[in-house]
Amino acid sequence: MSRAERLLDLIQILRRHRRPVSGRVLADELGISLRTLYRDIAVLQTQGARIEGEAGVGYVLQPGFVLPPLMFSEEEIEALVLGSRWVAMRGDERLGAAARDALAKIAAVLPADLRDDLEGSALLAGPGEAIAAADTKEPLIRKAIRTECKIDITYRDSDAAESRRVIWPFALGFFDKVRVVVAWCELRQAVRHFRTDRILALTPTETRYPRRRQALLKAWREAENIAPQ
Repeated sequence: MSRAERLLDLIQILRRHRRPVSGRVLADELGISLRTLYRDIAVLQTQGARIEGEAGVGYVLQPGFVLPPLMFSEEEIEALVLGSRWVAMRGDERLGAAARDALAKIAAVLPADLRDDLEGSALLAGPGEAIAAADTKEPLIRKAIRTECKIDITYRDSDAAESRRVIWPFALGFFDKVRVVVAWCELRQAVRHFRTDRILALTPTETRYPRRRQALLKAWREAENIAPQ
């Protein structure tokens, strides 16, 4: 492993920890000595990484530090390309355009050899069935999730029964043929899953729901035994 790769790995490990992690744990995960670890931390600090802590206490990376994308590995580039291509083909118009724009921005700052790898990636996203009525709903749902605001919906369930719901959307699941909103339902006083193609009407509100989105997501994952992605 080159030093550049090791420094990138160290940054990635620190990003996974929100609380200080000991030098010994970091060194063991990287397979290096403590002395080498301390040197690597000093190098990253001189490059602008806000790594706080000291030997015997632990280290934590403060948010805001971004390494240049020239550090991407070949497999990381393939993952970015494949994911962006899938979203560009399967997402609504705005999300698809955002995926294409993001990939173009990444390509613009990559060195020539890695740019060639990105543009020539042979991993392709196959065509899929169109998602009915997704274009107008999904941008509104994603905005409500980002802003942690309630939405008012009219929903038709699998038995064709219609109901009016006020929900707190905190996740949107993308499947091959459907999109599913994960939300706290005020009517049922529980987390429910709503297929976007069964939402007959949707009205955004500016009312913030009382719990944080991350707290709702964490509780749902724990209840469903779903590992964080």
